[in-house]
Amino acid sequence: MSIYDSIGGAPVVQAALEDFYTRVLADPALVPYFDGVDMRRLKAHQRSFLTAALGGAEIYAGRDMAAAHARLAITDEAFDAVVGHLVDTLTGLGVPAETIAEIGAELAPLRQDIVTSPAV
Repeated sequence: MSIYDSIGGAPVVQAALEDFYTRVLADPALVPYFDGVDMRRLKAHQRSFLTAALGGAEIYAGRDMAAAHARLAITDEAFDAVVGHLVDTLTGLGVPAETIAEIGAELAPLRQDIVTSPAV
């Protein structure tokens, strides 16, 4: 069984995205990254990406992570904050800690593509 199926599939991914972006957009350190962003479009891309990354049937056809985040100058601190919000979201939805760790292991390698701002 895939991680996607074990967490409850599409309904849980959708609920997670809504809660996750509520948290992210309430974070003063992260909200500037989303100025002028079409959130409906971003959520659709994110849903597709997460579904594919977690072993669901959907195929992600968006840009690769490096291209999608290159112009944003994302810091390690911002990346860590986003991960923290994702963990809080999944915990709040009742996803078991071991599954959250599996999800983290799948997403952690993306740091090298997403973080583009050197440490200060």
